[in-house]
Amino acid sequence: MQVRHILRDKGREVISISSDATLSEAARLLASKRIGALVVRERDGALAGILSERDIVRAVAQASVNALARPVAQYMTRAVATCCDDDSVDGLMEMMTHGRFRHVPVVEDDRIIGVVSIGDVVKTRISETVMEAESLRAYIAAG
Repeated sequence: MQVRHILRDKGREVISISSDATLSEAARLLASKRIGALVVRERDGALAGILSERDIVRAVAQASVNALARPVAQYMTRAVATCCDDDSVDGLMEMMTHGRFRHVPVVEDDRIIGVVSIGDVVKTRISETVMEAESLRAYIAAG
């Protein structure tokens, strides 16, 4: 299975924030959208980084509530691992596991066309496993 199958099922909406927005604004957006990470964009729309809930927790741990008034750019991850829609889900899962991150922007022709979370990957793997089990049961029953 490929990343495009995940995006087909979950959609391609990308929730993003500008790098000069405050951490407080980012936290409100994460909470209102019920998501774990935001794509951070430059003024021209290009990928600047990614900001996760963990990044916000680290910022508050370092600078207390003062961090919430500071810009997202100060705490975001700049070296963002990305994938494309024809990458395999297995390869994506391996990349996420080794890199120890939970969200990966999907990029095509330098455009962000979606974001895949570890939850999306797990849901897909469970679905594949259920389909394989059903196929095996049907094969055995027919035999």
